[in-house]
Amino acid sequence: MTKESEAAQTEHRLVLVTGPSGAGRSTAIDALEDIGYEVIDNLPLSLVPHLIHGPTLDHPIALGIDVRNRDFNATALIELIDTLTRDPRVGLEVLYLDCAPDTLINRYSQTKRRHPLALDETPTEGITREIDLLQPIRVRADHLIDTTEMSPHDLKAEIHNWFRNGAAALMSVSVQSFSYKRGLPRGLDMVFDCRFLRNPYWDPALRQKDGRDAKVASHISADPRFAEFIDRVAGLLLMLLPAHLAEGKAHLSIGFGCTGGQHRSVAVAEKLSKVLAEAGWAVSKRHRELERRAVDTTAGKSG
Repeated sequence: MTKESEAAQTEHRLVLVTGPSGAGRSTAIDALEDIGYEVIDNLPLSLVPHLIHGPTLDHPIALGIDVRNRDFNATALIELIDTLTRDPRVGLEVLYLDCAPDTLINRYSQTKRRHPLALDETPTEGITREIDLLQPIRVRADHLIDTTEMSPHDLKAEIHNWFRNGAAALMSVSVQSFSYKRGLPRGLDMVFDCRFLRNPYWDPALRQKDGRDAKVASHISADPRFAEFIDRVAGLLLMLLPAHLAEGKAHLSIGFGCTGGQHRSVAVAEKLSKVLAEAGWAVSKRHRELERRAVDTTAGKSG
């Protein structure tokens, strides 16, 4: 099969843009339109499959999806994401715009707008409800951008960095840590198992920390197999990434798993994200289980 025939099989590049109201979805949609995407906002979920049943699209499409969509519900959106992921004609990426609840509250206070999930309540109730509703979508995101400290200009620059078209565009690389107990994250292209490394969980002083902590990272790197593992994986990735880029791949997702997704996979993901970034690749970093824990903690405080 030639490169041209392989590329032709991915007929539609599709970016789903979602996240809590006020996090910057409209700004992201505008930025994608500026760099050549055809933008459709608030299309009913039931109509999305019809976009890919026709002729090959001339331009990539960005779909704005949020709770205001006419037939929105989280289960339907998850099913849509899974269906499109399995379709070989579709190159799907899910972009999630995230933001701290306190910042969302401030933004609503400044604009005096009503929250779509709290028309007769304060925005705080709607924001809490929406974050909880979107959590299953958040963990399926290919790109997670936290806009808490971002201006609209900053967000547009970030979107241009990840999604701009043309020969100068780099392939985006997502590095994720996860727990095997919760299953593999959606859409991984490569997976590496870190469960053979020394486990800080068995050290009481390290158990409550995570792989971003220097003491935890030092404990794991003291494993005599760690350095060779990092060198071999880094060498493999630095060899494969240019090859995938040459084949026209726009996004590559790499997963590192361990038992709990808290120590070993996090430390390895942190280390290799730094290696790839220093080599010039545009890298986004996700720690699925740490994100889940942070959301659960926030929900507990607000409950």
